[in-house]
Amino acid sequence: MTRQRRVILEELRKVTSHPTADAVYEMVRRHIPTISLGTVYRNLEVLSRNGLVAKLEVCGCQKRFDGNARSHDHIRCVKCGRVDDMPANIAPDPIQQAQGACGYKLLGYRLEFNGVCPQCQQAPKK
Repeated sequence: MTRQRRVILEELRKVTSHPTADAVYEMVRRHIPTISLGTVYRNLEVLSRNGLVAKLEVCGCQKRFDGNARSHDHIRCVKCGRVDDMPANIAPDPIQQAQGACGYKLLGYRLEFNGVCPQCQQAPKK
């Protein structure tokens, strides 16, 4: 665990906003002003591969990172892009349900809900 990785991990675990790599870079620069964006990207990938952070990927959207690597579901605002944790896993073990239906050996799944966040609901209509 390099100093850079440790600071990235610490900063990511302080927030629940599921930041992009660019946002993580800005957070880490307060502690390591000389760090490069490429270093942050590479270290986020290493932390993700090692199961220390979760990488959230949705087609057409920037990757986001979650300091909570435990399995949990997310909800994304379709207006502003905000991502939040769902309060509880909704589906009762979908891997077990799907295992027999498809012939695949399932390794995991991602469940993401889409909606309009409370702030966007309150925003005046344009």
